[in-house]
Amino acid sequence: MERKQADYSNLDERYTIQGERYQGQQYSHIYYTRLHHMRTLLHALVPSRKPHLPVTTVLGLEEGKDCVLVGTLYKHMKLKPSILDEYSKERSAIPLVKPHNFMHSDDNLILEDESGRVALAGAIPPAAYVTGVVVALHGKETSAGNFLVEDVMEAGLPPQTVLPSINEDKYVVFVSGLSVGSSTFNPLQFQLLIDHITGHLGDENEQAIASKIVRVVVAGNSVHIAPRFLNGQTVAAKDQPRIAEPIKELDIMLTQLVASLPVDIMPGCNDPANFALPQQPLHRCLFSGASTYNTFSSCPNPHQFDLDNVKFIGTSGQNIDDLYRNSDAKDRLEFMERTLKWRHLAPTAPNSLGCYPYTDKDPFLVETCPHVYFAGNQDRYETRLLKGTT
Repeated sequence: MERKQADYSNLDERYTIQGERYQGQQYSHIYYTRLHHMRTLLHALVPSRKPHLPVTTVLGLEEGKDCVLVGTLYKHMKLKPSILDEYSKERSAIPLVKPHNFMHSDDNLILEDESGRVALAGAIPPAAYVTGVVVALHGKETSAGNFLVEDVMEAGLPPQTVLPSINEDKYVVFVSGLSVGSSTFNPLQFQLLIDHITGHLGDENEQAIASKIVRVVVAGNSVHIAPRFLNGQTVAAKDQPRIAEPIKELDIMLTQLVASLPVDIMPGCNDPANFALPQQPLHRCLFSGASTYNTFSSCPNPHQFDLDNVKFIGTSGQNIDDLYRNSDAKDRLEFMERTLKWRHLAPTAPNSLGCYPYTDKDPFLVETCPHVYFAGNQDRYETRLLKGTT
């Protein structure tokens, strides 16, 4: 079986932490960088959307005068967890109930810029937004000191390069949540998947389809290590090999794949990688077998790459999971749409989603629209075609 080939370009440089050095800096820098970048985009929308309105700052508001404000949203959430709650939970005999979603009817939004902050009311539903989103708002200040919103302007989809015309079908396989080592992991199912991808399963028609698979992307949560080994206590010598067993089993499986085609592996929240986004690539020493092949690539999360000039970008799902905890939508795909229209992969970082405290950039800004946007480790498989305006 002759496998199709595709030109691959790795575009992960913006997500790798190399020259940065943590020196006790806080997160104000990343918010300032985000606001500065997005304000330029949003100011450009005002002449076409609201040509008769002036753009002002929070400090420059005048009561009853229509204007446009550009700033970063902060969402005050009644149910949002706090360190004090966690502390009281530890000291209490009755554990606190931890909800999966922190939405409440009393949630409210505040807009903040360099000059100050103002509470929002009117046509901006708190349920649809999260802390960290930069928007432009048309409205006016009320006698109560609030800003009454009449219209919300988001940056919208970023510009996209023309999708190249490809004369033949080529496929990319996305896999996530393997959880090798967990009670739910089925080695037989994974082996069947490997045999299908490598062309060792099925008739000629199925092998012809398999030959068109040009890359496999493993999007996080590949291994499961028992929680009792991760409680901060010293692991007994007899238990140490058991921690490595899932990783060794994953390596054996991946070695079969990389012997046949290129594989990218990304870390997830359950993998042996750093917690904060962007998660750095899993160390190659974990994969003593697969890493000997030049078709094996250990990549960060988020992960960005080109295949035959088709642009891919995606995450292991933490950004979408956090949006689900802090806002409301009809499905996970709508959360993904919002991140593109807000032009930010992880707007809740660093408020409720851990991220590195950058001082001079925000790597999660989406400057060009991908052709394929993916998120791993979700409840079910779903796809949607999103079309922007020209």
